[in-house]
Amino acid sequence: MASDLNKLLIGPDRNGRWVAIAAGHIAAVGSVPEAPPKCAAQVRCADAVIEPGRVNAHTHLYSGLFALGLPPPTPEPETFLQILERLWWKLDRALDKASLGAAARYYIAEALLSGTTALVDHHESPALVEGSLDILADACDELGMRALCCYGATERNGGLEEAGRGLDECRRFARERDSDRVKGLVGLHASFTVSDATLRRAGDLCRELGTVLHVHMAEAAEDVEDARQRGYAGPLQRLDQLGALVPGSILAHGVHLDAAAMRLARERGCWIVQNPRSNLGNKVGYPAYLPDHPDVALGTDGYPAEMLEERRVLAEQLAAHGEPAAEAARRFDGGRRLLSARFGAGFGLSRGAVADLVMTAGGVTRLVVVAGRIVVREGRLLVADHGAIVAEAREQVARLGARMQALG
Repeated sequence: MASDLNKLLIGPDRNGRWVAIAAGHIAAVGSVPEAPPKCAAQVRCADAVIEPGRVNAHTHLYSGLFALGLPPPTPEPETFLQILERLWWKLDRALDKASLGAAARYYIAEALLSGTTALVDHHESPALVEGSLDILADACDELGMRALCCYGATERNGGLEEAGRGLDECRRFARERDSDRVKGLVGLHASFTVSDATLRRAGDLCRELGTVLHVHMAEAAEDVEDARQRGYAGPLQRLDQLGALVPGSILAHGVHLDAAAMRLARERGCWIVQNPRSNLGNKVGYPAYLPDHPDVALGTDGYPAEMLEERRVLAEQLAAHGEPAAEAARRFDGGRRLLSARFGAGFGLSRGAVADLVMTAGGVTRLVVVAGRIVVREGRLLVADHGAIVAEAREQVARLGARMQALG
């Protein structure tokens, strides 16, 4: 670790805890009356609580402008597939460099201000494949966000050629942009939008890169029905039989995975990421069997990265489905264990862990630290002009909306 003169001391907080940070990691953790070390800088927080940074384990940065107002889908969707076709698949086709950059910066800025210090992103922009992940990584680097990024390869617009370009973008990004704060994964949109050939290629690429797959899995019944029509027991079994279910892979949603599929996910050491607000909004159902699965994390699926709100909604759903209340905390904390697996480092309030933490008082985020760097203090973004980010986003949302409407 660095010398004391290079350390940042946070605390003591209202529980008497203090955390010393050096070289992007936690150098020491203690409590009063143990004397904190002398440090170059100290942030006092006698009325607040120091907590680990929050993790959004599945989201879509490209959807960032949606919160500022985009044209509603017409006619109004009645099914999940219609929601995709009339809204999200139209939005991703309309993205260009300017709108994607604005969406990413706005989403990341708001995430940091809410105390989220890491995002597991799943990206798609069919008209802007090559270099698209760099736009996201540049926004993360600019604002100080930790992230795992991938391109969700699909065949829904351009067949095998389109899927190949998406996988190639994952390969390029993972090789060129790997760092201690931003890393690449291999992505697929969903089983029902790709052929067996693309699934095999995705699995091979995961093994080539030494990483895992990030994919929408059984979010709605249509995904399961598609796999069965192709001759498989379900979408997860399809991935497994074709060599794409790499151990440690990240399965977003899992709403319609049955008991047999969940056993398979457990055997392969896969993560299930639950997205309560999105699943409610899209009316796709509630995932069963999660209390018995060891690796569950919490995501927002493009909703704002307000993880305390996501946990609150999850708690309501747990009560409604008769599941243990303790599951809310377990799934909320799961994202840090997922990050540990991918970054090869600890995430939490312990010596040697990565210094991603927040300080809160009365539910309000007062301080946010990522990799030892203060990015938010007293509710203010320190790393960029928040007002300029919002203004750029509002300008781009109008342009994006017009392009979406032009797509019909």
